[in-house]
Amino acid sequence: MFIKQLYTGCISEAAYYIESNGVAAVIDPLRDIEQYIELANERKASIRYIFETHFHADFVSGHIDLAAATGATIVYGPNTVTKYPVHVARDGEVFKLGNLSFEVLHTPGHTLESSCYLLKDETGKDIAIFTGDTLFVGDVGRPDLAQKANEISMEDLAGMLYESLQSKIMPLADEVVVYPAHGAGSSCGKSLGAETHSTIGIQKASNYALQAESKDAFIKAVTEGLGTPPPYFPINASINREGYSSLDSLINKGLQPLTVAEFKAQINDNTLILDSRNPADFTMGFVPGSINIGLNGRYAEWAGTLLSFEEPILIVAEPGKEKESLIRLSRVGFDKIVGYLSGGFAAWQEAGEPIDMIIDVEADELAMDMPFDDNLVIVDVRRETEYDNEHVKEALNIPLDQLNDPGSMANLEEQYNIYIHCAGGYRSVIAASMIKRQGIHNIRNVVGGFDAIKQLPGKFKFEKTEAALN
Repeated sequence: MFIKQLYTGCISEAAYYIESNGVAAVIDPLRDIEQYIELANERKASIRYIFETHFHADFVSGHIDLAAATGATIVYGPNTVTKYPVHVARDGEVFKLGNLSFEVLHTPGHTLESSCYLLKDETGKDIAIFTGDTLFVGDVGRPDLAQKANEISMEDLAGMLYESLQSKIMPLADEVVVYPAHGAGSSCGKSLGAETHSTIGIQKASNYALQAESKDAFIKAVTEGLGTPPPYFPINASINREGYSSLDSLINKGLQPLTVAEFKAQINDNTLILDSRNPADFTMGFVPGSINIGLNGRYAEWAGTLLSFEEPILIVAEPGKEKESLIRLSRVGFDKIVGYLSGGFAAWQEAGEPIDMIIDVEADELAMDMPFDDNLVIVDVRRETEYDNEHVKEALNIPLDQLNDPGSMANLEEQYNIYIHCAGGYRSVIAASMIKRQGIHNIRNVVGGFDAIKQLPGKFKFEKTEAALN
């Protein structure tokens, strides 16, 4: 028996490779499938099954490309309807894999087709359960993604999830290993733990959702405090349900090196220029109108949250990072990449083209400016919960994920001296680039964000919101 978790930290996603006697299964693969094929080749195994726990909302699965490359069968749980060939399993159906077997456990709640795969050894003993988004370490899947107008509510789905957990998962032995599809940072739950795997026993003892004394208590616990899901979630779920073009075709189309002249010719009012360099490099100079989302952070998630899926994308990347920039975009469904700036930003500079910049300031410089500048506005782009917990007094909270909302920048005008910060400096540069793209240029980025501001307690006044105090 061989089990390998393949964890992708930037989107908090876990795929799995399981093998026995030269045959393998992959569970919830990413769109870039080379790692699974290479692993199977290294181990001289063939991939027979691709098990999908549900229609993922937070990434595009690699199941279609992987099936085409290996001949493996795509397996979904009951109630699945797709526009491509799959095996729709029955609840309780068993799949043999060498000396091992997988039993399908239909666990609706997160979505209607959600299913877990229970792995058994050659004696029939339960070894591990691959829970998808049904059960996480410290949490359960959010029940608000598969609502259907007036037919199925969030509370209905939460009730289904309770029944699924109680009837299918809670009866398992304490030592059964839990392998979920996501870890901390994922928006598929609200309080996922830092560990990427656990056991049934540990989750029974520590997972808040499994402590509920009744179905009603469970429904209340898992539905309270849910933030709005990222806007790309329904787009990704639809792609996974309906199918997509191969990643190879996307790479062939989008990984086109463009000279400065060719790059300029592609720029128009409907084009997005995405600069994937580190924020510290971006602020020093960039192609005017660019949006910075650095590869060193949660690049794909923020791209899916903030960028249009309908507009062509031009990439400016650190030389050698162009393909990574494209592939990570493809993981959340972007397929309109039209090329990248050959030679990167340096080529743009060397051609004598105009550049833009964002002024970086240290936290102590902000502290010195505050008492003497009546036009100074501090914009905190952290999440509402972060802001509620503690913020600079009189700072304006515009969470980054709301920056595209109509009216979010209504209070920002060129006459103000705008200082932008997040927690550590990644999100603030994204925000600054987006605000500049809207024609507001009198902005400064606070290096190190709130973490740096907190190191100067005597120079700032802090407060909590009433929500945090209660």
